[in-house]
Amino acid sequence: MFATGTGAVAAIAAAPAALAAVGFTAGGITAGSIASSLMSLAAIAGGGGVAGGSLVALLQSAGAAGIPFIGNAIVGAVGATVGAVVSMFSQ
Repeated sequence: MFATGTGAVAAIAAAPAALAAVGFTAGGITAGSIASSLMSLAAIAGGGGVAGGSLVALLQSAGAAGIPFIGNAIVGAVGATVGAVVSMFSQ
């Protein structure tokens, strides 16, 4: 049970740093980053623009404004699941 909670907390704490590390920052998408490559692909697929509500748009919004409550709930659930699985195999 401890690993589940630890996984959830770690995932929520690490998510903003992970977004910034791939280029989704408060100042916008970092040039030459993974985020800029994803934005380019999304723009090409969208005929020249990135569609609102797309994965790239959502990630940039989270990078700029922070992860909303529902996003933290999802990230926490994924982290809890990973923690539980790791705990099962490490016993």
